[in-house]
Amino acid sequence: MSLKAVILARGQGSRMKAADEAAGLNDAQRRVADSGLKAMMPVGRRSFLDYVLSSLADAGYREVGLVIGPDHHDLRRYFEIDFRPHRVRLHFLVQTEPLGTANALLASQSWVGESDFITLNADNLYPVDALRALAATDEPGLPVFEKDQLIASSNIPASRVAAFALLELDPGGHLVRIIEKPSEATITQSGARALVSMNCWRFDQRIFAACRDVPRSVRGEFELPQAVGLAIDRGVRFRAIPAQGPVLDLSARSDVAEAERRLAGIDPRP
Repeated sequence: MSLKAVILARGQGSRMKAADEAAGLNDAQRRVADSGLKAMMPVGRRSFLDYVLSSLADAGYREVGLVIGPDHHDLRRYFEIDFRPHRVRLHFLVQTEPLGTANALLASQSWVGESDFITLNADNLYPVDALRALAATDEPGLPVFEKDQLIASSNIPASRVAAFALLELDPGGHLVRIIEKPSEATITQSGARALVSMNCWRFDQRIFAACRDVPRSVRGEFELPQAVGLAIDRGVRFRAIPAQGPVLDLSARSDVAEAERRLAGIDPRP
């Protein structure tokens, strides 16, 4: 497989930094949580990012670009010296300022080259089948999860669905609209089979123009879902690929114990 994967690991981790004594983190986990670098959260002997890389390797990806900040020296040392991947070739791509996920993706443009590629979050562990399906399609697309199945299979509480994006599709199964941070009424009206995006995508080169042109959000950042919306307005079609959970989400300290429980006994092999 020649398709490259871009992992977005530059986020500031505001929710992870929030104190939560009930989470029961050990000292090493607490230090990572305080830093906000969620992907490096220790899960057993390894970081959460090891499992993300291992799932990409299981799905057949071999070239992985990791978007990080200029000060993420410990992360680089971990993967360059302590636990160097053997099944994927890891490239470090630097986003100089934390200006949002659309801006982070621009840091990968020269490395990606002219080919299609996939993009995923560093703090989500996606099903290998969904990653394979992205590689198998021949157009831009995304895995879509039914809301209630995602909640039932994952470590994602129903209350958190409002932090994700619901999707509206056309009759042909292409993305029409992304409903970001939907209201409780919208979620209820959408029903159990409402479709949810977990910010995992297959892109072609047209996404980069949208990332450059998208305006700042109300949070003051350049955000990838809004760039996708702009790309749709410009005629890019995104195929919705049905997917089944679980997706492990590592947004907050309270997620760590369940991630450890689910990954216990699994030896990541990136």
